[in-house]
Amino acid sequence: MQDLSPRKGMSATQIAQTVEQIIAEASLEEKVAMMSGKGFLTQIREDEGEWGKRPYRAGAGLDRLNVPYLWFTDGPRGVARGQSTCFPCSMSRGASFDTDLERRIGEVMGIEARAQGCNLSGAVCINLLRHPAWGRAQETYGEDPHHLGEMGAALAMGIQTHNVVATVKHFALNSVENTRFSINVSIEDDVLHEVYLPHFKRVLDAGCASVMSAYNKMNGEYCGQHYELLTEILRGDWGFDGFVHSDWLLGVYKPYGASAGLDIENPEPVVYGENLVKAVETGQIAPDVIDTACRRILTTLYQFLTAQDPLTEYTDDLVACANHRAVALEAAEKGAVLLENDGTLPLSGDIGKLAVIGPLSALENTGDFGSSRVNAPYVITPLQGLQDHLGKDRVIHADGADAKTLEQVFNQADAIVAVVGYTADDEGEYIPGDLVPQMPDAAKEMMEDRDGGRQPRGGDRASLSLPDDQIALVEKAKASGKPVIVVIVAGSVVMVEEWRQGTSAILQTFYSGMEGGTALARLLFGLVNPSGRLPFTVAKDAKEYPFFDRTATAITYDRWHGYTKFEHEGREPRYPFGHGLSYSRFETRALKIVDRGVDLQLTASVTNTGSVAGSHVTLVFVRSPKTSDQDAERLLKGFARVHLEPGETKSVAVIINKTDLRRYNPATREWFLPKGLFRFETDEVVREVTV
Repeated sequence: MQDLSPRKGMSATQIAQTVEQIIAEASLEEKVAMMSGKGFLTQIREDEGEWGKRPYRAGAGLDRLNVPYLWFTDGPRGVARGQSTCFPCSMSRGASFDTDLERRIGEVMGIEARAQGCNLSGAVCINLLRHPAWGRAQETYGEDPHHLGEMGAALAMGIQTHNVVATVKHFALNSVENTRFSINVSIEDDVLHEVYLPHFKRVLDAGCASVMSAYNKMNGEYCGQHYELLTEILRGDWGFDGFVHSDWLLGVYKPYGASAGLDIENPEPVVYGENLVKAVETGQIAPDVIDTACRRILTTLYQFLTAQDPLTEYTDDLVACANHRAVALEAAEKGAVLLENDGTLPLSGDIGKLAVIGPLSALENTGDFGSSRVNAPYVITPLQGLQDHLGKDRVIHADGADAKTLEQVFNQADAIVAVVGYTADDEGEYIPGDLVPQMPDAAKEMMEDRDGGRQPRGGDRASLSLPDDQIALVEKAKASGKPVIVVIVAGSVVMVEEWRQGTSAILQTFYSGMEGGTALARLLFGLVNPSGRLPFTVAKDAKEYPFFDRTATAITYDRWHGYTKFEHEGREPRYPFGHGLSYSRFETRALKIVDRGVDLQLTASVTNTGSVAGSHVTLVFVRSPKTSDQDAERLLKGFARVHLEPGETKSVAVIINKTDLRRYNPATREWFLPKGLFRFETDEVVREVTV
């Protein structure tokens, strides 16, 4: 048997020669087989629907030539295999504005993927949060393209450090969940290029090696077979030379997806396979299309498999090891956002008894039960974290179901922590009761013996408010006369107008991962200073957000969402993008801007004027010269995070490439830099320069 397997240390020339030899040796059927996954539907049946029980074959592979396969695992809360480290959801990590931490999280994911037999990770989700009701909001980082790009690039580079191929998803315009398989998104070219694509380009420019297409349509064509997206923009304009694979089932509908630029259909050859072979044989698709796809797939795979590994071996004992759990704790601490505080926080360690209430307080609640679910070896709940910190005798608990028990708890308590929000039943990846009716005929045959009739789960939110019973619980807590700290568990925005008045503090922890309860105790008692900043805008009225209908099959996306919409319409939000309180105070001064030709270097001095150590996030917004009424007034173009001891001053630096200040002209399909005065704003310090 001819051996064309990858070998450590192969040069680029040797890889190219080997890939060409494989393409020359392989039959049409064998090459087309490399363009799809295989075995998933059988595996998921055998595993009784448990996602991630084993790696999933996701393309490449030719046994007779010893060509290896791509083996897929999902994310982005961690490796969706075995009992991996469960990190806080991406939205929580987005609130940290900490790209170094995100890169280290990516490294953990890369290590744990390798230790569990995987070499392709679907953890990098950077779809823009257009509306906070989007069910999969928890899987992305926020509402701003620049922020999404920086965080996604950090995660991808961390994953790929350990020679696991990172895939960025879902390309593109995927911001509605329930109708994701059918919705058509209409969008103008300038909005597409300026708002919904820059973060994808940033991640790919950083070196992310693969792309997952989206289920939805763009301007009438499915994204998985969209020539403009996958070839003209991705390969032509951006020069991307990696491979593109579909989302899991229903990711492509016609064999011409291959000509459009979709290299791999996952997880089964439902549309490709025999259909694609026949399309080539009948002249509908050129043989070069197949060779080009295989060349992209194999070149990428061999580049990763032949590179030297940072670790000598990747063993099972690395999965959820102590060092990795410590990173999960750090992420939970840095991602929590203190929304309000009347001085009650931090709590004193001398407190008598602390009441912990609410149905979510003792629940292992790390996010949705879709493809991003991580089955951690343990989860520290809010109740357990506070009991571990104070001792069980000083923490009293009531889920709120029994009024008498609740009253007794209130009477004994010196302060009350109410844990409110959502679970996988309320939001997340939409899991229909039965996918079979939506599937192409070939997939229906594969799934015909699959159990149907389950209740749907997750999906887009029906409301941005807390459930009525939770609002009533908060009201009862406030009526007790004791200090009430509300802890919000959710993937994005929760409206607070109905109940915020009279609370002592509000802390949003999102879905905080396996160490979330420990982090909560450390935050509430001041062992850690809250430093998260909101990666989205919280409105006073849900009607102030863009139009959203979770049953819609057609929608138009314009540029106005998040903080750009509020500023454009002159509305004041309850909490603006970037809001987040601290137990300390920070002062920014001496903003300087140096024009270095291709970029601008901004430096500023930040001082901790408070009495406790803490971290500050400097956000740099730019107001560009207006060229039309449709230009956004103010956009985030840089950020930096710095840790400071009391009284300490440090300089922070932000580099802004001038290409990031350009606008897109849809008439000429070209980018241009506006002429005139640019205004740079950070922490109420302003400088203006002509670029």
